[in-house]
Amino acid sequence: MFEQNTPRTTFQSAFQQLELIYHSIVRDIRKTHGNALFSLVLNMVQAAIFVIAFYIMFSILGLRSSAVRGDFLLYIMSGIFLFMTHTKTLGAVVKSEGPASPMMKHAPMNTVVAIMAAALGTLYIQVLSMAVILFLYHAIFAEITIEEPIGAFFCLLVAWFTGAAIGVVLLAVKPWFPRFVGIFTTVYQRANMVASGKMFLANSLPGYMLAMFDWNPLFHCIDQARGHIFINYFPRYTSIEYPIYFGLTFLMIGMMGEFYTRRHASLSWEARR
Repeated sequence: MFEQNTPRTTFQSAFQQLELIYHSIVRDIRKTHGNALFSLVLNMVQAAIFVIAFYIMFSILGLRSSAVRGDFLLYIMSGIFLFMTHTKTLGAVVKSEGPASPMMKHAPMNTVVAIMAAALGTLYIQVLSMAVILFLYHAIFAEITIEEPIGAFFCLLVAWFTGAAIGVVLLAVKPWFPRFVGIFTTVYQRANMVASGKMFLANSLPGYMLAMFDWNPLFHCIDQARGHIFINYFPRYTSIEYPIYFGLTFLMIGMMGEFYTRRHASLSWEARR
């Protein structure tokens, strides 16, 4: 209130924004639990449960022969890690601080910082969980080989980016239709259990089934990631360009919608969340 504002250079303003994003990321991570290490453990346990459940399901149904030649658990984990990164980022962005949130009353804070903090915080937790699980599997159970780790990690980043972009669109719509956004987010996350393609390979699908999944950017990311992970698999029906263009388009639409929503923000919206 009584602080005197002094002119800042571009570098100082950028550094202040980065510092604000960093503290917002820490706050966002600690929302799950007061102990950041415990939040990481919870996420690792959830990912491990997913892997074990899909391993048992594939074994019981006799679907292991349909997987790519190579480490079967690595095949499962490649789909689950990208799926969790995509869906958890989307959910975190949708639940981030809106324009009517009390946090926005603090002068340096804005919705862009809140969105970036939610997205980057989720990416940090997911990447750290993935690294720890892969290291433990490599050190304890079986040696793994990822043919092109940089390309595989880039596909993970694209899956994260598309999840954040869709989340920004839903966040912009949320104050106007809160119930619809909540239902749509849940349905989209559940539908991606199948529509993401983490349980099968795009090369093995017939044409009429391929058209059912080709719209999903996560489907392309997972299939392309497996092409970088396994030397025996080359994706023919997916591309990495589609999810990138998809994410850029949705991000632009979401930011324009968020700007419009911010200008019409009302304090009564916070009570409708």
